[in-house]
Amino acid sequence: MKGISDDDLMRAVSSGDLDAFNELVLRYQGVAWKTAYRFLGDAMESEDIAQESFLRILAAAPRYRPTATFRTYFYRTLTHLCIDRLRKRKFTTIDDIPEPADPSRGPEGNLIEKERGDRVRKAIETLPSNQKAAIILRHYEGLSYAEISRVLGVTLKAVERLISRARASLQALLSDHPEQ
Repeated sequence: MKGISDDDLMRAVSSGDLDAFNELVLRYQGVAWKTAYRFLGDAMESEDIAQESFLRILAAAPRYRPTATFRTYFYRTLTHLCIDRLRKRKFTTIDDIPEPADPSRGPEGNLIEKERGDRVRKAIETLPSNQKAAIILRHYEGLSYAEISRVLGVTLKAVERLISRARASLQALLSDHPEQ
């Protein structure tokens, strides 16, 4: 099934092919957890959301009618679950996802980079959920504005405004912390 597109796999799932579903899970489970973790900052909660997104996709498979790519459908399902979870919380933290140290920077450079990443993650935590979603999908997941529009169910202009406002807020929050 390696050469079969995600969209073809999802069409097979909609016909009851569980092997096709397993292939989609294998392809997307890592990105599902990582994306949920960026939203929620909790490993166990991220695992729950990732699993729930796959369960929802499987449950909706008989009604699946591709109006966008499977990738967009996947991110829409996952993002909405994350936003719902955030709305149920009063407080959100995004802990540091351990990144391998870059030996070319040296210990001091790696420490500065880690501190910078911590400040950015803490600033992102303060954003409203739609701005947070737009920033995460754009800058961490690499989705285009058009894909973000379809994932969030808003217009392209709304995505531009969300990202612009988020960047302005982040710039204001991070300008209080001069670079080292």
